[in-house]
Amino acid sequence: MVAGVTFLSGCGLYQKYERPDVNTTGLIRDNVSITDTLVANADDENFGNLPWRSVFTDPQLQVLIQTALDNNPDLLNAALNVNMAEAQLKAARLAFLPQFTFSPSGTIASWDGNAATKTYQLPVAASWNVDLFGNLLSQKRGAQVQLLATKDYQTVVQTNIVAGVANMYYTLLMLDKQMEILNDMTTLTKDTWDMMKLQMELGRARSTSVQSAEANYYSVQAQAVDMQRQIREVENSLSLVMGQPAQTIKRGKLEDQNLPSEFSTGVGIQLLANRADVHYAEMNLAKCFYGVETARSRFYPNLTITPTATFTNSAGGGVVNPGKWLLSAVASLTQPIFMRGQLTAGLRVAEAQYQQAYNSWQNAVLKAGSEVSDALVLYNASDEKGKLEAKRVETLTKNVEHTRMLFKNSSSSYLEVITAQQSLLNAQLTKVTDEFYKMQAVVSLYQALGGGGK
Repeated sequence: MVAGVTFLSGCGLYQKYERPDVNTTGLIRDNVSITDTLVANADDENFGNLPWRSVFTDPQLQVLIQTALDNNPDLLNAALNVNMAEAQLKAARLAFLPQFTFSPSGTIASWDGNAATKTYQLPVAASWNVDLFGNLLSQKRGAQVQLLATKDYQTVVQTNIVAGVANMYYTLLMLDKQMEILNDMTTLTKDTWDMMKLQMELGRARSTSVQSAEANYYSVQAQAVDMQRQIREVENSLSLVMGQPAQTIKRGKLEDQNLPSEFSTGVGIQLLANRADVHYAEMNLAKCFYGVETARSRFYPNLTITPTATFTNSAGGGVVNPGKWLLSAVASLTQPIFMRGQLTAGLRVAEAQYQQAYNSWQNAVLKAGSEVSDALVLYNASDEKGKLEAKRVETLTKNVEHTRMLFKNSSSSYLEVITAQQSLLNAQLTKVTDEFYKMQAVVSLYQALGGGGK
């Protein structure tokens, strides 16, 4: 038997999962402009390894993130999934031990009115499945990697919550800033409307100019109403993530935020180790690997040993008192011969599931690199565009002032004033949006590097 097991182990049984080869070369695009945003020193800590409190330093944002981590139902359910996986692993480990049962019984019998005969049996039976061909071992290893995958999923949920709360918080700051701009522009357009009414009274402007200024004033007010709606919707969404009723969110200001501006992404293999979703996909691959091992083990014999110890006074044809011990042991070997193709089908299904898990893992690796590249591109583009928009706002601010002065002196038309104001408003709103995109890129990069899970 030992020689047979040794031979079969060399044929593929009792193997442990090993990570397949994966090409991480070029995982993060080399042609991304990262000279201003990546730390060149390899000794610097990977940005994704930083605790989320070190990245998001706004005290009010930290309170919101912690509240979400404490109350979010998805994260609470993920923790319960971990508890269930731990229980399943414990059961898989105990499967190597014998199973014991105690089933006492008693009988009272009387033949033709004679004195009753009383018999009893107090049996303790054990059943031990000898794992000769790795069936229980592969199931235990599968339960181990399933537990790791469940913990990875919990980390993925936590990372998504941290990033989601941060994104919604910065969205609120962006909308607040844009609302402030709209309020200032409302005042400016009202002043322009009043100025044109005065010019009409002096005979320097027509009624059409007053009507255009009035319409421009109402247009800005309508934008402010729509902005207020967006703020309420984001507050409701953020409240839902925190597991709380819809409420007003306390927050700071956009200009007071201080996010990192230099990042170290690490090399590809570090990215694989740090991304919980990538590791989750690999643990699913390992689970399917052990699923194949389990399916193969079903082709081999199953050896079961069943010892029984019974204390009884029933000696077959007579009754003895006091009772005696009756000991027995049975060994049975079951070798599948013809199972109507069920074992072969099970193996083919397990192998196909392994291939599916392999494809999903490879895609998770590629997706990780793509997300890092996207975040870097967004950060650099938003940073460069924001600088250009700042110059544009500065120029248009002067343009509004000049056109208003020229209109008062009858050297400019009302259309030039309104156009200048609209251009300034659009540029100011765009500049704030670019600042938000830059913040969003930091959050996305932190999430893409597996941040928020530690």
